[in-house]
Amino acid sequence: MTENSQNRHTVLEERAAVLARMEGFSRFVLRHKLAVTLAWLALTVAGVLATSQIGGRLTAQNAIPGQPSYETNAAIARTYGTGGRGDPLVPVITLPAGRTVDSPGVRAGIGRAFAVAATAVHGRAVSYADTGDRRLVGRDARTTFGLVYGPAGQGGGMRAPDLTGPVTAAMRAALPPGAALRLTGMEPLQSGGGGSGHGPDVLSETLVGGLGALAVLAFVFGSLLALVPLLIAACSILTSFLVVYGLTTVTDVSVIVQFIVALIGLGVAIDYSLLLVTRWREEQAAGHEGDEAVRRAMATAGRAIVFSGGAVAIGLVAMVVLPVPFLRSVGYGGIIIPIVSVVAVLTLLPVLLARFGSRIDRPRLRRGGGAGRGWSAWARGVVRFRWAAVAASGAVLVALAVAALGLHLGDPESDALASSGPAYEGRAALVHSGVPTGVLTPIDVLVPRGGDPAATAARLTRLPGVVTAVAPDTSAWRRDGTALVAVLPAAEGGSAAGKDTVRRVRAAVPAGVGVGGSAAVGVDFAKAVYGAFPLMLTLIAVATFLLLARAFRSLLLPLKAVLLNLLSLAAILGAMVLVWQDGYGSKPIWGIAATGSITEFVPVMVFAFLYGLSMDYEVFILARMREEYDRTGSTRTAVVEGIGRTGRLVTSAALILFLAFASLASAPITELKVFATGLGLGVLLDATVIRALLVPALVSLFGRWNWWLPRWAAWALRVRPARLPPEPVPDPVPAGRP
Repeated sequence: MTENSQNRHTVLEERAAVLARMEGFSRFVLRHKLAVTLAWLALTVAGVLATSQIGGRLTAQNAIPGQPSYETNAAIARTYGTGGRGDPLVPVITLPAGRTVDSPGVRAGIGRAFAVAATAVHGRAVSYADTGDRRLVGRDARTTFGLVYGPAGQGGGMRAPDLTGPVTAAMRAALPPGAALRLTGMEPLQSGGGGSGHGPDVLSETLVGGLGALAVLAFVFGSLLALVPLLIAACSILTSFLVVYGLTTVTDVSVIVQFIVALIGLGVAIDYSLLLVTRWREEQAAGHEGDEAVRRAMATAGRAIVFSGGAVAIGLVAMVVLPVPFLRSVGYGGIIIPIVSVVAVLTLLPVLLARFGSRIDRPRLRRGGGAGRGWSAWARGVVRFRWAAVAASGAVLVALAVAALGLHLGDPESDALASSGPAYEGRAALVHSGVPTGVLTPIDVLVPRGGDPAATAARLTRLPGVVTAVAPDTSAWRRDGTALVAVLPAAEGGSAAGKDTVRRVRAAVPAGVGVGGSAAVGVDFAKAVYGAFPLMLTLIAVATFLLLARAFRSLLLPLKAVLLNLLSLAAILGAMVLVWQDGYGSKPIWGIAATGSITEFVPVMVFAFLYGLSMDYEVFILARMREEYDRTGSTRTAVVEGIGRTGRLVTSAALILFLAFASLASAPITELKVFATGLGLGVLLDATVIRALLVPALVSLFGRWNWWLPRWAAWALRVRPARLPPEPVPDPVPAGRP
């Protein structure tokens, strides 16, 4: 027996032992079909009840405890009961022709209007009438603006309650005759334009995604079997909501988790179901029936599903360990859904296939059980032109990754939030009168007991990038010995210049003076999330490498998978920069102009979810390639058969996830649109350029080195080593192929 034959014999012995363990699990499940069915029925019913109650238990708060801005905003909210994390409303008043702010009675009328506005919303306000500051007046002397802060705690989440109606009604009744009022601000702009209206809810978005998934599954299977993955997805999603409901009793859970669980769950559960059902059809085509076909499918596809679920969970660990409760809760939700989906696919799905599979796999408009001719031909072409495939796909990825170097973190600029409506008109009136839009994102300064608010305001007004700083001497702005100063910057808080202004303000105030507001929160959020991100990225990459090294019994395959994943993620960030930050796509598709920046939490969320989701496809493909190599000893056969048998599966799974994310992109929150776009583009790029082109080309180039696992590494991983053959193994053409 040759050395290579001995290696393959050893590999096949170990593989048989692994498959025996998975087959033993499937035998246990199939022996308890009724118990498994009843258990999932109970969980699903409980999930329906939990879903109907969970809305009131989710929070919209986006807190970063321990950060200076968070503590300052919390102190302002406790002491004054107004303001905090959210930006204020900015009423813009335009006086009729022939009248200016210096005309008799105008200043008093403006003061009355802002006073009644503050009373109407139980907040506080500041205007030219309070301060006499001409920098609150436009260059035409007919346009003036002020700030109206709503109750504390209203601006901590993704969307603040709409206060524009009460403020508008109160102010119009008190304004001088003929004066025009337009209410603007970051929140009114966000809710009034750019497709950020009310939009569909979670249920309708999930239904839209489910209908798209059904269309894809009907094409893949050509039979009623297409309904089974949707049933598994429904059970997984509802059970995940049940777990999230329980989680809300011990910690805060963000409202965004309901979108994540519903739409990520739809894609992941169907992905795993596709893999198992496709393998079950192969076993049926090979002549196996009933429980035997299910056990054989579980013995192979089941192991890949376990490793895929593990890869997804590892990617989301980054969000769980971050010191931001909002992201941590999203990470919890993201980890729950793949785990529940894996359990559902490995328990409920085998029972359904054993009981009903053959009966509902009709009318069989598409045959199953073999490698797809088109995908096999594609794989042979990639193997033949592997250098060209690597060069072409690498060029696309590197070009997009370079674009990611221009990524700027921050809230979208105001001109990207609305293109019509009163808020848009109010902003336009400010710009027309020479007022910079940075006044929409003021910086809040809390002066402690014993401080001098007037001196603080005078000092801050002289800083570069500051339009003015006001410290009204009224009870709404001075309480319990403390005082508030509103610093109006020239640049919006989400821009690089706006963040620089925050840093200058912090450097200029004495110790003990707090600096808050949305711009300061953005600075602290980025520091909290991305300060330790390189270390977490390293830990996640190492954990993924070890998981896949054990799964594939190789050092090169997991290393390639991790590096390609990181390159793919960099490319996705570059695509988001081009589509949203630079506006190449956001305007024609959503009617939203270039945002100028990407909201701070979006890149880390895209990384966490795509890292695991894209690894799904890597595991699907490489697991099949490893299986074919163990069977034949031929890298070429492994590539051709691996792609031939998983190409349609991966493409269909990616399309289903893309449709789910496209549905998520219609959500009423602009940040969710950006997030969903990143995920959708990532899934498509990963399934096409990465998995269908670059992966098979690289595996073909690496040849026998793909399958090498030295003794020391095998000992550490607790698997048998795979020695490198002394010479490349001949690559026979797969049976039945020319």
